[in-house]
Amino acid sequence: MGGLSGALGIATNALSADQGALEVTADNIANANTPGYSRQEAVLTEQTPILEGNLLFGMGVSLQQVQSLQDPVVQLEIQQGTSVQGQLNSYLDGMNQVQSLFNETGGTGLQSDLSNFFNSFESLATDPTSSTLQQDVLSAAQDLTDDFQQAASNLQQIQSGLDQSVSQDASQVNQLTSQIATLNGQIASLQGQGEDSGTLVDQRTELVNQLSNLIGLTVTNNVSGNYTLSTQNGSLLVVGNQSFTLQTELNSSTGMQDIYSNGQDITSSITQGELGGLIQARDTSIPDTLNSLNTLAYNLVNAVNTQSAEGYDTSGDAGGDFFTPLSGVTGAASEISVAITDPSEIASSSDGTSGDNGNALALAGLQNQQIISGETPTDYYANMVDNIGNQISSANTQQQSETALLQQLQNQLTSVSGVSLDDEATNLVLYQQAYDASAQVATVVDQLMQTTINMI
Repeated sequence: MGGLSGALGIATNALSADQGALEVTADNIANANTPGYSRQEAVLTEQTPILEGNLLFGMGVSLQQVQSLQDPVVQLEIQQGTSVQGQLNSYLDGMNQVQSLFNETGGTGLQSDLSNFFNSFESLATDPTSSTLQQDVLSAAQDLTDDFQQAASNLQQIQSGLDQSVSQDASQVNQLTSQIATLNGQIASLQGQGEDSGTLVDQRTELVNQLSNLIGLTVTNNVSGNYTLSTQNGSLLVVGNQSFTLQTELNSSTGMQDIYSNGQDITSSITQGELGGLIQARDTSIPDTLNSLNTLAYNLVNAVNTQSAEGYDTSGDAGGDFFTPLSGVTGAASEISVAITDPSEIASSSDGTSGDNGNALALAGLQNQQIISGETPTDYYANMVDNIGNQISSANTQQQSETALLQQLQNQLTSVSGVSLDDEATNLVLYQQAYDASAQVATVVDQLMQTTINMI
């Protein structure tokens, strides 16, 4: 209505609205460096004017709502990118450990062992009856088998460590989904009452980002409080205020933990997030490397034993197995061992005569024969190591690209949701001046009302 009381009401409403806007500004400034915080905006609206006679009187301003400035589309892209980056990070962590096992310059690996082993036969060929050179052959063979066994054991230890991480990440996924479901219920309740839920939405977004780092997600209806989270293959994780846990079960065939959702094995379908990278390294890359190592050991043993049987030892007896025969490729690198304990039993001769070196040269020559999948032992091993390096190089390239993309998306989100202290300082002055002016109006109106009362 018009009159002094109407003017006082307008001033009072303005004071309340400006005070609220100042509180929003203060909150933005306080959270300028808070991770996941979305800038809030005070939405001021003109109150509905009233008509008295042929006059229209304004009713001032009101703080209609406080809204969080968010970009759900960009946020979703960030979550997807975070899943890819999480996969690459965990995969590289595992494979860098594998690569360190075959670092010839760092003193690990089999390249020098293989060369020393075959070269020891070449040295023996210069003096086939030398007990010293015979012992050198057995020592080189023992070094080779020890390092085969050590490499296989280390690969299995890395694989076991990744398996433990899979279980830990699955447990962490369950903790996050439970928290997100709880927030969903609170957000839905606030939105149902028409109240601002921006702070809780920010908290939920931060938790979803953490969850995305662990596992690839599909997000449905990511604005309302009842949105749904599921894995890439559609296994539900969160629906409204209800969460669904992941379980881990021991696979008796592999000895590793598989991941189940609602009784279904979803291990192979998890390809993103830390879990995706751990599973890729644990179930694919490391087994491939171990299989290559086993193949190398198995074929080497067979080739050396076959050639040894073609010769004769120092006593003129037919050559026997140099290495302990293996039953198959599986486990060969762990089981490889030297069968000969007496150096004189090395079959150096090709005709049984003392001093003949024909078979020693033939054994040395295996180094240059394609005895392993159409490759020489050293070439096969070198290609195995190169393959590990190529996988790591490819993952590194993808990681760099994904990091750049995520930074670009984060900058884009910051332009919408981030707090600019310069802008907030401007708003602070603006709302302060408005508040001071409204207070001045209220003071003037109060003085006028007192004057009016004193006139009566």
